[in-house]
Amino acid sequence: MSDKPNILPSSGPVVWEPSENDVSNARLTEFMQIHEISDFDELMQRSTEDIAWFTDAILKFLDIQFYTNYSKVVDLSNGIAMPDWCVGGEMNIVHNCLDKYLGTDDEKQTAFVFEAEDGSSKTFTYRELSDQVSQAANGLRGLGLGKGDSIGLYMPMVPEIVIAMLAIAKIGGIILPLFSGYGVEAVASRLADGRAKALFSADGFFRRGKAIDMKSVADQAVEQVASIRKMVIVRNANIQTDMHDERDYWWDEWIGDQSTDAETERTRAEEPLMIIYTSGTTGTPKGALHTHVGFPIKAAQDMAFGTDVHANERIYWMTDMGWMMGPWLVFGALLLGASFVIYDGAPNYPGTDRLWELVAKHRINMLGLSPTLVRALAPHGADQAKQHDLSELRLFASTGEPWNPEPWKWLFEDVGDGTRPIINYSGGTEISGGIVMGNPILPLKATAFSGPCPGIAADIFNENGESIVGEVGELVIKAPWIGMTRGFWGDQQRYLDTYWSRWKNVWVHGDWAAKDNDGLWYILGRSDDTIKVAGKRLGPAEVESVLVAHPDVLEAAAIGVPDEIKGSALVAFCVLTTIDKESEHLRNILKSNLIQAMGKALAAKDIHFVSDIPKTRNAKVMRRLVRAAYLSESLGDNSSLVNPTSLQEIREVR
Repeated sequence: MSDKPNILPSSGPVVWEPSENDVSNARLTEFMQIHEISDFDELMQRSTEDIAWFTDAILKFLDIQFYTNYSKVVDLSNGIAMPDWCVGGEMNIVHNCLDKYLGTDDEKQTAFVFEAEDGSSKTFTYRELSDQVSQAANGLRGLGLGKGDSIGLYMPMVPEIVIAMLAIAKIGGIILPLFSGYGVEAVASRLADGRAKALFSADGFFRRGKAIDMKSVADQAVEQVASIRKMVIVRNANIQTDMHDERDYWWDEWIGDQSTDAETERTRAEEPLMIIYTSGTTGTPKGALHTHVGFPIKAAQDMAFGTDVHANERIYWMTDMGWMMGPWLVFGALLLGASFVIYDGAPNYPGTDRLWELVAKHRINMLGLSPTLVRALAPHGADQAKQHDLSELRLFASTGEPWNPEPWKWLFEDVGDGTRPIINYSGGTEISGGIVMGNPILPLKATAFSGPCPGIAADIFNENGESIVGEVGELVIKAPWIGMTRGFWGDQQRYLDTYWSRWKNVWVHGDWAAKDNDGLWYILGRSDDTIKVAGKRLGPAEVESVLVAHPDVLEAAAIGVPDEIKGSALVAFCVLTTIDKESEHLRNILKSNLIQAMGKALAAKDIHFVSDIPKTRNAKVMRRLVRAAYLSESLGDNSSLVNPTSLQEIREVR
């Protein structure tokens, strides 16, 4: 076990209380009333002690339809690390996302809205989306692809990525989503590991008005993957592109006159649906395997109970399809009969108010974003948001990293007027969503979570495996849930070693967490990021919160480095609001602020000013890579970074 931080978060006062209207109209309340459950505590008890009852109840609540009904909700004969869900059941998630709405009034409702960086947009009804998914499914079958075939998605957030993803599932294939910013080796290694037979890509995409090539990266990657037979390319950025005869097809020509009628493949409930690659702190990326009855069900449950999405409401989460929040957004919204928004472009282009313009233009009800993005927006002021009509916006949601208090308060108080809750959400790719989450029926404190998600038997353990309250420990889960990964693709032992090897029948997630005496939860960062200075432990988020509280600091990352006297010394990296703020005077102020907040024993050895900090697309600060670059150590896998050039600057500052 890594050293844990011994400084608890300040739980603070309750800052938001749900109104009677919030509670009475919540999807969570609806579910509890159906099952005559009096309060959230009773729901948590029933949902975690009787997982079969809860899972069956969720499937019915979401109207998940089966071609052949399951004989048993869950079979644990292989142990709780490897359960078998909906035994004997046959279904296809696309039937539940699209087919079941056809012939009803729901087919006329908006399924999703796409906006490009140039401001153009397009809306798809459920019927229009279904027709295009069927055309793509017929196109895939025409290429000789079908059930069990793995197909990669290396595309920008354009409509075709949604259509392709659902078409792969419709034919019983396996979706392999890849981050649109990956380089050649990252794309190639994942396609090869997933044994992909085909790839969807695009000629390119736009960022800040500049066309960025994508097809040449795809070409170089595919040349290294013997299993790839076909590529389908979307014309998106009007980039001159080499096409390979017998292998490459333009999307519009490939779709051509394909029929809008296509059979949806009957699949086992536990048929593989998707492999999502997630980078760990060590080793090669892990391919988390998900099934038709797994990931989408958990996504829709969390979207309903946490972000309180109702049918015909609209949710937008700033994401990429290569991050789990992309498929989460699509599957969750469609299963709920809601609509979602996708945007392909920079969130602050052509103006820093672009996000708020998007929210107003498309009447978004729930907005998902990261703390990193909020820190970038805050210096421009809340007036940029308020000049747009945000009246349809009911709540914010956030995931990807722990919050610092100041940006949280800015979003909640200055932009949200203290009336829109921030639904904090933390879990992971292997979870299919959240372990802990806010919700619309419980009070909130700054940066906190209301509690575990229903059905997640979460707890916090000390080093002896004992449940604790009021101190920091390891975040664990003590019972299986339907969204859990079915293992790592091609490496089940690694899956068991990663999550199930510490305590018997206990999932150890790798996060430090704490629960206060009022029952609210806090995530304090990865347990392998902890810094220990002269025997005193602290989490990097605590240091970073102090640093970004200064108005000139936009972002921060804290690491521990070897020190002959203290064992480890604290070193921090700060991104400033403008480069002209850099000065020895500011550095000394920040060091003084840390001493005042943390004590002299935890003083920073050094603070460096840099232009960027290594992050993944979902805004997780990669402290492991910050440390490795600073110490000139091997970087290992850094393919998930959105800004790999930031590593060189960190190397050079030492």
